[in-house]
Amino acid sequence: MIDGRQIRAARAMLGWSREDLLQASGISMSALLRMEGALADSRSSTLNKVVKALSLAGIEFVTRDDGAIGVILKAEQAKASQGN
Repeated sequence: MIDGRQIRAARAMLGWSREDLLQASGISMSALLRMEGALADSRSSTLNKVVKALSLAGIEFVTRDDGAIGVILKAEQAKASQGN
């Protein structure tokens, strides 16, 4: 399950505002605020839109066996963002 903290961290890694994510995913601000404020429902089509938008931008969501969670910015996207 994707955690709201992972969504916020992914936005931060990309340098995206909430508005940037809204535009990329096509969801509403109220839906995003609910997701970022609590555990997101992994069965939700809205969550799938957010995950897809962030994944296309180079984010990989990580959940380890020990329960640790995080996000990774793939190397090619990290290089591209440094060039800005």
